[in-house]
Amino acid sequence: MNLDEIRHKIDKIDRELLVLLQERMSLAIRSKKFKSSVVDVDREEVVLSRAERMNLALVPGSFSRRLLRTIIEESRRLQQEDRPLVAFQGEPGAYSEVACRHLMPGAAFIPCMEFIDVFQGVQEGYLDLGVVPVENSLEGAVTQVNDLLTTTDLKVIGEVRVAVNHCLLATEPMDLRDLRVVYSHPQALAQCQRFLLQHKLEPRPYYDTAGAAKMLARENPRAAAAIASKLCGELYDMEIIAEGIADGTANSTRFLLLSRQAYAGRGDKTSIIFATAHQAGRLFNVLRLFAEADINLTRIASMPLRTDPGNYSFFLDFEGDMQDANVADVFAQLEKMAIVFKCLGSYPADRTGI
Repeated sequence: MNLDEIRHKIDKIDRELLVLLQERMSLAIRSKKFKSSVVDVDREEVVLSRAERMNLALVPGSFSRRLLRTIIEESRRLQQEDRPLVAFQGEPGAYSEVACRHLMPGAAFIPCMEFIDVFQGVQEGYLDLGVVPVENSLEGAVTQVNDLLTTTDLKVIGEVRVAVNHCLLATEPMDLRDLRVVYSHPQALAQCQRFLLQHKLEPRPYYDTAGAAKMLARENPRAAAAIASKLCGELYDMEIIAEGIADGTANSTRFLLLSRQAYAGRGDKTSIIFATAHQAGRLFNVLRLFAEADINLTRIASMPLRTDPGNYSFFLDFEGDMQDANVADVFAQLEKMAIVFKCLGSYPADRTGI
């Protein structure tokens, strides 16, 4: 083993340590919801004593204790800041976190394994807010999220549309010609197929774009890269080898901000879910209500109704607030016509498109 190889291994360990530290801080912030006080002296002493007892030849117990003491003090500081906990599905650096950072700058962003974890965490009060993708410009509706929206009591209080800008990331600067394999979510690999073929790169599916970047940062395999967001490059100290590598440019995802309480002000966009009897003209009659009230629809989508698979739930977004006179009048008529009707909330429409 030569000096370069030793340093390569050290770099890998340093990245892994920092990624693990980020995970620990995230868990520490979440723990506040389950405690009566930030400081728990007995618990801290258990952690410190355990570290001190570990028989590590090159890491004296006294150093382990000092190191963990510093980490615990930083955990305390983060908990005392009392940041809102904003949940998203995926690993840190996912496009969902990009949306979180735009919608709730300065919050603590909490990754969750599944969409249901985001909904349940917010509903039960362990998390303050949730950010979920509802539709993609290329792939269409995010079915699982739409399904959860039909059963949740949570309210939509904001939205943002995030441009999906795929980047090729590596752990160190390198020439494209030195790369052999690329890891990412199958959807991202498919969207960058032309780039991969052009540069003779072998695509290797991974469960998540940000997860692929995280794996690369921790394991540091040679001649490998990941397709993920630019944010992943910043979080995991990775080099952007190429940016904007998707085959098409018009790729964006719309995200919703979920809360237990409705938006406090007046919104200029509203989302509803409804179902009508499976009879000719029923859907047309509902849509005619909006047309006659001069209400502009911005989205309509459908999916099978859980309780009646032969029928459909319809997701409708439109311009206006549910307190507007024309909207209230449409709602009054719609409640009589629909077999299911739910207003997810009125909220500020996204005008930025990041």
